[in-house]
Amino acid sequence: QVQLVESGGGLVQAGGSLRLSCAASGLTFSNYAMGWFRQAPGKERAFVAAISRSGGGTNYADSAKGRFTISRDNTKNTVSLQMNSLKPEDTAVYYCAAQLFRLSDTAGQYNYWGQGTQVTVSS
Repeated sequence: QVQLVESGGGLVQAGGSLRLSCAASGLTFSNYAMGWFRQAPGKERAFVAAISRSGGGTNYADSAKGRFTISRDNTKNTVSLQMNSLKPEDTAVYYCAAQLFRLSDTAGQYNYWGQGTQVTVSS
């Protein structure tokens, strides 16, 4: 079955960096656009970044532009999110998701989801 497994979350001070990774299995990875979403306590799941099947196209939430970078390695079936200049408001559970064919910023259009990894940014 399809599995998406996130890693790399943790506790970091404001201004610091983290790199999240997501390892995919059970699917033809290069057929899927990949996205990162996050959910803070008491809030809805929100789009962070997405990358096209080839990696040639990306899309970012305004809150992520200039600070976060999404990338993928289709030879290793992984997608990563480099997060720099972290802020306390970035604290959330971060989820990796796979969308067949099309890059999207809409959670409902994603076919598969990981279990999430916690990111906590202290002030």
